[in-house]
Amino acid sequence: MALLQIEQSTRLAEEDILRDELESFRILVDVTNTVIAKRDLNELSNELSDEIHHFFNISYIGLDLLDIADDRLRCYTTHFVVNNPKRSQEYQSLLSPMLASVINHKETRLVYSSKLDALAKKDEYIAMMLKTSLPVFCLLPLVFNSKVLGILCLGSIDDTVFSPKNLELLQQIAARISIAIDNALAYEEISRLKDNLLHENLYLTEEIRNFENFDEIIGQSDAMAAVLEQVEMVADSDCTVLILGETGTGKELIARAIHNLSQRGSRTMVKVNCAAIPSGLLESDLFGHEKGAFTGATSQRIGKFELAERSSLFLDEVGDIPLELQPKLLRVIQEREIERLGSNKIIPVDVRLIAATNCNLEQMVIDRAYRSDLYYRLNVFPIVIPPLRDRPEDIPPLARFFTKKIARRMNRHIECIPTETINLLMKLPWPGNVRELENVIERAVILTRGTVLNLRAEELNYHLSPMSAKSVTESKPPKRHQYNPPKLADDNESERQEIIRVLKETNGIVAGPKGAAEKLGLKRTTLLSRMQRLGISVKDIQDENNL
Repeated sequence: MALLQIEQSTRLAEEDILRDELESFRILVDVTNTVIAKRDLNELSNELSDEIHHFFNISYIGLDLLDIADDRLRCYTTHFVVNNPKRSQEYQSLLSPMLASVINHKETRLVYSSKLDALAKKDEYIAMMLKTSLPVFCLLPLVFNSKVLGILCLGSIDDTVFSPKNLELLQQIAARISIAIDNALAYEEISRLKDNLLHENLYLTEEIRNFENFDEIIGQSDAMAAVLEQVEMVADSDCTVLILGETGTGKELIARAIHNLSQRGSRTMVKVNCAAIPSGLLESDLFGHEKGAFTGATSQRIGKFELAERSSLFLDEVGDIPLELQPKLLRVIQEREIERLGSNKIIPVDVRLIAATNCNLEQMVIDRAYRSDLYYRLNVFPIVIPPLRDRPEDIPPLARFFTKKIARRMNRHIECIPTETINLLMKLPWPGNVRELENVIERAVILTRGTVLNLRAEELNYHLSPMSAKSVTESKPPKRHQYNPPKLADDNESERQEIIRVLKETNGIVAGPKGAAEKLGLKRTTLLSRMQRLGISVKDIQDENNL
């Protein structure tokens, strides 16, 4: 009988222990879930105070965070007087021996007001505690990744609330709070840096609007009218836009027009030229990195996606993004979140993506040089900018615009462009498109000594590529909206045969250590561009190899 009573008592005791553990776990989960996602420190402090008061009936809760840069303590306090919370935020000096003890040793400390009276005059922090008229306080260090973020100060009218069991639970809560505080501080720092950047770039935003807005897209052709109609249609939406066009057609101008006409137009559009940044640095440039993420990362850096928060990010030459980086870009488009290099913390981003390329992405997908899922995500709303040779009626207004702009910059006074000069310009195929036309006009302005633009056929022969210059001396201009490239020269034919030979050896594989680009000593994008120019299809070569 006695044995049964002992067993029953043991079982009841074990059930009590289990019940206490479950209750502690429930409290820990509830407090954690309440504060972990809070980004605003004031809101985090309020929610935390309410939870601790609810579960422990603790009267005073102080979330005191270290501000080392300004040598002070940022204190968020809540004092429950007859269950009515009185909240405040103030700053205190860090010169407190009691604080130093808790911070340096990273240990919880229980203190009684009766032993602090003599120190209050010399210690602002102790004086703040004594104003509450509470008899006992518990100071818990807030530590994350071995770094002390601050102190959780709890005051109660009853010291039994700080029993060993409750202290253990409060220490676990403090550990969870530290994670939430670290997240909130990181978000606060990002917001501060972004605000600084927006203020510093205010004048730049105005300059962009003055010189590169929608009105500066020059053109009177039906082809450009159709492009601008597409720009107006897509600008108000937030969908991804892919701008396609040859080099020099003005893809960035179209991107700026889309941005400026959108609801994000009040903020600066951020631009990244994917071809101009080495592949090893592109990931850091886009997504940012933490201090120490790699050799040379001496400080934290915010990437372009974070910089473009609530704005637009223009990815120029998006076809040059390396294959290994494409899944990370795909994730941003799909999930609207990023991770900096050297960090596992997920950062949500609100960015409108505008991409541009002069590559044939569809062919690159076929050639396995570009991810198909990324291509389909980018190709939501494609806008194709026609080359200048397909819209010769745009050449006269463009020529006049460039002449006026460049002459003003060079302090020249040029009143007109001769009709024969305009006719001469309209005969050219312009493989370099608008950029090539601007270069020709700039050279002509430099050579002009009077008020009439001086541009002769001989100068065009000197300045333009052989393909362009050849057509200057032709008796008949090419038909409008048509351009027939010349037949391949002998050098081009030999280059074509060499590329085909190497592609056959690699069974159509372009990229990678055993790919054709590596064997030919070329960049992957350079080889793909030449293949497109020379009319080489990987699929045809693979089919031929399989025969």
